[in-house]
Amino acid sequence: QVQLVESGGGLVQAGDSLRLSCAASGRTFSSRVMGWFRQAPGKERAFVAALSWSGATTYYADSVKGRFTISRDNAKNSVYLQMNSLKPEDTAVYYCAAHRYSGNYYNTNNYDYWGQGTQVTVSS
Repeated sequence: QVQLVESGGGLVQAGDSLRLSCAASGRTFSSRVMGWFRQAPGKERAFVAALSWSGATTYYADSVKGRFTISRDNAKNSVYLQMNSLKPEDTAVYYCAAHRYSGNYYNTNNYDYWGQGTQVTVSS
């Protein structure tokens, strides 16, 4: 059974940092673009960041550019999201996902494997 499992969420204060992890099991995703999305209450799931299979190319939403860093360790079949200078508007459930190999990296429809999500809450 293929699983993506996120961890590392929590309650922090504005300005703090968190590092999210996403561990894959059941198959390897080393050849796939991997992405992070987030969903705040009452809002649609939104793109946060994506990373090519080699780790050489990254994509970020404008709202997190310069504060968040996506990385991966293919040997561990894992993807990470380092989040610095957190803001209350970063509060959401964060999901990692594996891209289907076609389509842009910003659309949730182009990802076919999803984790269950991890809650990040940033207090002001």
